Amino acid sequence: MAGKKKGPDHNLLATNHKALRDYEILESLEAGIVLAGTEIKSVRNRQASLDESFGRIEGGEVILYNMHISPYEQGGRFNVEPARPRKLLLHRRQIERLNGLLSRKGLALVPLRLYLVRGMAKVELAVGKGKKLYEKRDVIRKRDTDRELRRILRRTNT
Repeated sequence: MAGKKKGPDHNLLATNHKALRDYEILESLEAGIVLAGTEIKSVRNRQASLDESFGRIEGGEVILYNMHISPYEQGGRFNVEPARPRKLLLHRRQIERLNGLLSRKGLALVPLRLYLVRGMAKVELAVGKGKKLYEKRDVIRKRDTDRELRRILRRTNT
């Protein structure tokens, strides 16, 4: 199938912009997510939000908290709570590796993106280290200077 984009961006449903701003991403991996029938319909309608969500390892399982999925309009009594904790599907070795990484101080498990792969919802999880305020300012300053430099170069080339 020529012209079809490959990779998770093809069916991107939601992104966590705050995570990219507030965390320095050290490592990322893909995880499946357990959803109810009406939840997957809402996710396909792009009615999901990853803002303020985070992951935690409890009892050998990875649980995603504060991910908001709006109730499906035609769901009726089958709708579930919008911000309920959701189980993520990972191999045992992946969970053990995450647990070892998260045991270090200052690291957090944050979801970056929600997308579909062959009809199944997947979450890109990342281990991130929280940025300090001055680090965020440095990133903004660098972005602004790069933008200004591109603008100047564009003017001189025309």
